[in-house]
Amino acid sequence: MDTLESRELRYFMAVAEELHFGRAAERLGMAQPPLSRAIQQLERRLGVCLLERNRRGVSLTGAGEVLLYEGRAALDAATAAARRTRRAGGADRPGGSRNRLVLAVKAAASHELLQKILAAYAAEPDAAEIEVLPSGMCEQEEMLRDGRADVALMHAPFNSLAGFDSEELMTEGQVAVLPAGHPLAARKSLSLADVTDVPDLPLARWPRHGGYAPGPGPEIHDQTQLAQLIALGRTMAVFPDSARAWLWAEHAAVPVIDAPQVVTHIAWPAHSRSVALAGLVRTAAQL
Repeated sequence: MDTLESRELRYFMAVAEELHFGRAAERLGMAQPPLSRAIQQLERRLGVCLLERNRRGVSLTGAGEVLLYEGRAALDAATAAARRTRRAGGADRPGGSRNRLVLAVKAAASHELLQKILAAYAAEPDAAEIEVLPSGMCEQEEMLRDGRADVALMHAPFNSLAGFDSEELMTEGQVAVLPAGHPLAARKSLSLADVTDVPDLPLARWPRHGGYAPGPGPEIHDQTQLAQLIALGRTMAVFPDSARAWLWAEHAAVPVIDAPQVVTHIAWPAHSRSVALAGLVRTAAQL
């Protein structure tokens, strides 16, 4: 048995992520008994045990962990194919252009570079319409994988470029964004040690992989919230130097001299054959 149905994968993914048949059934909008039977049938067809079931609950076997990883990639690929096909035909947006690319960018990052890319590409003959899709911290990868975006500006070492083609565009240092009145804001430079454990100014925490890292800093949902909390003296953050473009008068930016360099790439799915995307990448790489 070398094929899997998308329905089977969705059922298994729900159970594997919830590790509870009742919650998985509720998430899928179905009763629990048919979900249990579907998983048992899948195990029989594959000839392996995917889940360990006992009185303590449900856990993944080694084979189940493989299917969780591979199944997520397969479902993302199927979703991406549908989204990009609809976008190519203009069916995803009433009255939308059939020559359109969605560019995912981290909100407020690489602002000047983004403006230059858009302006230069718009001047090209037969340029496609570019829809800029702001994202949260490290969401560009997921948007490329599931088809919400066709291309993205990614920032190493924060974003993973695994599975994508990419071109390096620029390299920059990092700065600590602080309340303007804080004592650290008067320094000419800082180290990572200086900003890692400041009791009255804990580092902001961004969502990643569905959750927040532990720590005393506030959980940040978007750029506006972060800017306000920094201005109020409740938190600080370390950003690429280009983040200076969105600072308020109540903010200060101090170089963090031992922070890793941030390399901005333009990245796209390795299998893409889009002529419009190739033109955008070529324009960006020539700046």
